[in-house]
Amino acid sequence: MRHHGPGSARAVRAALAAARPAVVLIEGPPEGDVLLPLAADPAMRPPVALLAHAADDPGRASFWPMAAFSPEWVAIRWALDHQVPVRFIDLPAAHSLALKEAAPDVDALAAPEEETADDVTPAALAPVLDPIRVLAETAGYDDPERWWEDVVEHPSPGTVTHRAQATEAREATGTPEAAETPEITQGAEATDVPGGAEEVEEVVDALAPFVALGEAMAALREAYGDGGQPRDAVREAYMRIQLRAARKEFGEAVAVVCGAWHVPALTARTTLAADRSLLKGLPKVKAELTWVPWTHRRLARRSGYGAGIDAPGWYAHLFDAADRPVERWMTKVAGLLRAEDRPVSTAHVIEAVRLAETLAVLRGRPLAGLGEATDAVRAVMCEGSDVPLALVQDRLIVGETLGEVPDTAPAVPLQRDLTRSQRTLRLKPEPQERELDLDLRKETDAARSRLLHRLRLLDIDWGDPVAGRGSTGTFRESWLLRWEPELHIRVAEAGVWGTTVRTAATAKAEWGAVEARALSEVTALAEHCLLAGLPGALPVVMRALADLAALDADVGHLADALPALARSLRYGDVRATDTAALAEVAAGLAERVCVGLPPACTGLDADAAEALRGQIEAVHGAIGLLTTGARAAPGLRERWDAALHKLAGRDTVAGVIRGRATRLLLDEGRLPEDEAARLMGLALSPGTPPADAAAWIEGFVGGASGGGTLLIHDERLFGLLDSWLTGVPADTFTDVLPLLRRTFSAYEAGVRRTLGELARRGPTLGSTHRDGPGQAPEGFGPGLDPARADAVEPVVRLLLGRTRGAAGSGLMTTSAASRGTSASAASGKPV
Repeated sequence: MRHHGPGSARAVRAALAAARPAVVLIEGPPEGDVLLPLAADPAMRPPVALLAHAADDPGRASFWPMAAFSPEWVAIRWALDHQVPVRFIDLPAAHSLALKEAAPDVDALAAPEEETADDVTPAALAPVLDPIRVLAETAGYDDPERWWEDVVEHPSPGTVTHRAQATEAREATGTPEAAETPEITQGAEATDVPGGAEEVEEVVDALAPFVALGEAMAALREAYGDGGQPRDAVREAYMRIQLRAARKEFGEAVAVVCGAWHVPALTARTTLAADRSLLKGLPKVKAELTWVPWTHRRLARRSGYGAGIDAPGWYAHLFDAADRPVERWMTKVAGLLRAEDRPVSTAHVIEAVRLAETLAVLRGRPLAGLGEATDAVRAVMCEGSDVPLALVQDRLIVGETLGEVPDTAPAVPLQRDLTRSQRTLRLKPEPQERELDLDLRKETDAARSRLLHRLRLLDIDWGDPVAGRGSTGTFRESWLLRWEPELHIRVAEAGVWGTTVRTAATAKAEWGAVEARALSEVTALAEHCLLAGLPGALPVVMRALADLAALDADVGHLADALPALARSLRYGDVRATDTAALAEVAAGLAERVCVGLPPACTGLDADAAEALRGQIEAVHGAIGLLTTGARAAPGLRERWDAALHKLAGRDTVAGVIRGRATRLLLDEGRLPEDEAARLMGLALSPGTPPADAAAWIEGFVGGASGGGTLLIHDERLFGLLDSWLTGVPADTFTDVLPLLRRTFSAYEAGVRRTLGELARRGPTLGSTHRDGPGQAPEGFGPGLDPARADAVEPVVRLLLGRTRGAAGSGLMTTSAASRGTSASAASGKPV
């Protein structure tokens, strides 16, 4: 059979019911035998997977996934329901894990039956054979999935149609019909069946597809050998040993559920000594196994799973649908599209079903398959568009089903603590992405935030912080959550740090602080500890921070470390965390940056200057945080402003840094506009090389920091820029053009359009929008319009919640302001 398929699963169930074996043997790690009774637990809901990992290296792991439509799962449930012994017979996980050279990438884990050999030999380097593709091509199909659906998935086991398709599978490889049942199925003899010859015929009918596929695989094994999978010889030797032991204990009534590729090897005539010689000297590690939830998405081939299928959701539908699978599928698709506000009616469903059935007839298929159903959905329900069809592909064809395992399943203590926390905080793991908004003023949301940050410290990336669409206050957090089955490996790996999420995160943070070599690493760790609510780790982190800060004299390193510390100080009010010690370290770092920054900004090349400009912007924001609040550092703002003034006035400082320092001072109101215009005039004077002048412009008005708006509303600065640009020599203009284009391309379209209009009108140098009464700058109206201003006043009052005439409202309309200005001009007194 195939590892995942509704037709295979139904055929296995029918064969077991007809043959009634004394024992069921299943391809899987024997260490999982003790976990098999859990499959009958009502709390166990597939898809699930057996997870095996090395006890001393949890990252070295393998999965054995099973869905409701997996033949292995159906066989396990049948055996448990009928009190028939069931066992795993594949190579033990202790050996298969030891054969792994290194821990695999969790995003590309394959089932052991699909892994290639770790020994680098010419045979191991050969391409792995896809037997289903070879059979499909032999039968004249260009799509192996379509051939498999036609031959196995669509027909019902035991029917004439199924027997005919079994014959087609046999004829696809040119193998003759067997005179007798293969050895592996010889347990169903007439003397073993109470009903006599009639039931023997029923058993033969139920086993017919397996006989046909076994013969086809035997022909392929004879032609292609191991198919590029040399480790299969070792696995099959172990399976033959287990099969012999089962026959010795239970007689010939033995059923083996395994991949069709292994059938010829299991029926081969070999000696016990030869099989044991293949297993001699295999490496071994201590392995631990448990059941973990799985998802349909991880069963898909595109996820990297070696035995994956293209359409897990479609296969689950075929397995669950009692009748009329195409009609029921179209109804599901219509429900999904309606939920997404797509206009899909009952008529669409009827026409889609008709079209799918018609396409099946035209294509010569026994029933409409996924291809026909998808083409019909695209044409009828999606109006030929692949955009809504992508939603159907993601939500239904692949699916988002997440399995469940009972609490009695073995798990590391950290996993149990995480499960308890998830239930207490009502954070259910879900396979689909969802955004979670948290209000940290609420105790439950604050606890959720601490849990997610602790998991991030442990490299268990269940959620990622994202920018919220609502408030940007420090009491708000937004997360994007998505649970992947591989996170169970991360939990097992993190179990070495502690038995609870809190103790493990604390131990991991302390270890990270001790091992850190960069100051920015420790400051980021301190921020994470505050976010995760780990006061126990802060003393170790603070000691490491103080030690590195005392030894590190690099201004760039100090500048990288300061922003994280400043952000951390904001969390004291919301998270009730004592940040006094952190504030002292942050203030000391800020002082050292103020002193060391001006010398560090001289003699830099373009790349280094650009990098330092970003650090200056980050430090500027950090200084703003450190100079506000109850623990504001006294005098720090003045010292930082002095450092920026030095940068803005030094010719030896790179232009991009001088321009940015000037802009930061201007925005903070620490630099008069006249002085900013003077500095700009010096930077754009004819004696300044064009490249340096362009760099100054990039620092002053570049990026999305509002530089375009500043030029629009202060035509004096715009005039200086315009005059410089028109005076750039032609031979150097092409050198500065890329930098200028980068500067102005970051502006919004409306800002660029307004600047273009101002350039076309040609503003005069020295004009400003703050001229006297009755005068208007270029591009503005001739004067104020009191009537229009008074019309706006009620709306502004309504927005501000102020009533007319309220004391201390502080609201003055434009018309009132203009009258006050006229009065002050007449009296000579300011208003």
